[in-house]
Amino acid sequence: MTDTRVPPPLTGDELTVLNNWLEWHRATLAVKCEGLSDDQLRLRSAEPSTMSLLGLVRHMAHVERSWFRVVLNGEDIPKLWSKELDNDNDFKQVDSAKVQEAFDVWQEEIEHARRISSAKPLDAVGERHGGECSHRWILVHMIEEYARHNGHADLLRERIDGVTGE
Repeated sequence: MTDTRVPPPLTGDELTVLNNWLEWHRATLAVKCEGLSDDQLRLRSAEPSTMSLLGLVRHMAHVERSWFRVVLNGEDIPKLWSKELDNDNDFKQVDSAKVQEAFDVWQEEIEHARRISSAKPLDAVGERHGGECSHRWILVHMIEEYARHNGHADLLRERIDGVTGE
């Protein structure tokens, strides 16, 4: 695997540190998926879980879209992957999912998130479930979301080909 991730700085202002940790975790998921075939990316963890690396990529595309575009930016856009029909479709529908499309959508949603985030102060608020949610909270949550799922990705990748690493 080619690891071109840039470690987050040990010092800096709050926004710089948060953004760099989020970028680290975005890149980590990409590293975990690198070099695998479509079939390997679709491989499920263990029953009854529907989790796969492809499912994680699809899920994180949805999460990026939801938190930055819908919550923080107030966009009225549909959910990805028919999640309005079943909230777990990002994981359940990987057998028929187009792998390149999933990675492209994930990267597109990351780009939208970066643009939105760079235009908002940390104290900016969006609306979620009738309440306010700050940009700062969203960044921290996104770091947590990626960190948790990158732990899953570690286990999935090790199961597929034995590759481990940070």
